[in-house]
Amino acid sequence: MAGHSKWANIKHKKAAADAKRGKAFSKIAKELTVAARIGGGDPEANISLRPILARARSVNMPADNIDRAIKKGTGEGSEGVTFDEIVYEGYANGGIGIIVKTLTDNKNRTASEVRHCFSKAGNNLGQSGSVSRGFQRKGVFRFPVEGNDEDALFEAAMEAGAEDIQTEGEEFVVTTAPNDFNAVLEAFSAAGYESNDSQITLLPDTPMELGSIDDVRSVLKFIEALEDLDDVQDVYTNLDVSDEMAAQLDED
Repeated sequence: MAGHSKWANIKHKKAAADAKRGKAFSKIAKELTVAARIGGGDPEANISLRPILARARSVNMPADNIDRAIKKGTGEGSEGVTFDEIVYEGYANGGIGIIVKTLTDNKNRTASEVRHCFSKAGNNLGQSGSVSRGFQRKGVFRFPVEGNDEDALFEAAMEAGAEDIQTEGEEFVVTTAPNDFNAVLEAFSAAGYESNDSQITLLPDTPMELGSIDDVRSVLKFIEALEDLDDVQDVYTNLDVSDEMAAQLDED
């Protein structure tokens, strides 16, 4: 959402971070447990742990929480737990694409909760691949504009193997191929750059705007309801919001 005033942008992000921090810790802990179970607890040997650790640190997740989640995955901590990844795809108001990534220890419960959330909002689940074919998996790093020189950051990003860097509001956004994520992460760290957020995510090939602010609010409310489900890790969408509508949302 480009075009926010500085204060409105900070207020929006801070409010979301403060409200969601506990849930964010829980979601990241699940990912750490799964990654550690598959590849071990040493990030030097298990490269799949590295982006999750970077994400944990970007939201100031306590070291004890991180350590406990990894030990749960390796079997060193409390009794082991197995999570299965299930991805749901569907459409929200106006044909907006929605992808829901879940990690669950009870597939029936998760399926019921996700389906109920779609149904309650009057939205429809689709077949596997119906939405995801319009997305690409990318590594994304976000850096504050304030305190960072764009040219220097651009040079560091390109030398590290990043694909692109753009300015979005008060942030520089760097994208990479998924396979280059860890190398770029290490290069930024070595160069002294600290990101607001870094993760491997899904980006839409063709973002879609809606003509009504009420429709935008409806989709955002639906996404928030999905994100509030305990088993939901991430929600991806091709929704794009114009600067004018972003300003209206900040006023809400």
